[in-house]
Amino acid sequence: MNPTSGPGEEPAGAPRPVRRAVLRAVFTAAVLAGTGGALAPVLLQGQGPGGPGQERDAVGPERFSELYKGREIRGTATTVVPAGAQAHAGTSIAAPAADVSVDGRTLHVMRRADGSYLSTVTHYESFPTLLETARAAVDELGTAQLSAVSPHTI
Repeated sequence: MNPTSGPGEEPAGAPRPVRRAVLRAVFTAAVLAGTGGALAPVLLQGQGPGGPGQERDAVGPERFSELYKGREIRGTATTVVPAGAQAHAGTSIAAPAADVSVDGRTLHVMRRADGSYLSTVTHYESFPTLLETARAAVDELGTAQLSAVSPHTI
């Protein structure tokens, strides 16, 4: 017991439980507000009249061929069913496939779980369509050419 404190009193340097509770509540509120602010664009994306994601799924196979910034870009998104595959009780066995080329050289693209695409050129950024993915790759490449050989061959 501290000689300056009376009976039943806390020592002068001890933190108060009320202060801890208030600081904990303020910190929690700040974390929740920050998380809500960061997730708001994702949660509110596509809240148009058709609902989220409906406009992308309703388009069907995507095909394009155009001259963009002096580069010829072509692309096709299709659904591929493996040979000999059999559907079981309403399960889907089809897989999306995408073929994109810039000046006749293959641009490797990958479809993400949310339906957007990314490429090996713009690997840390995704785009809602193959056309936008190809245009972004051309923007990033500038005057450089894509490699004629794939780095991922078996």
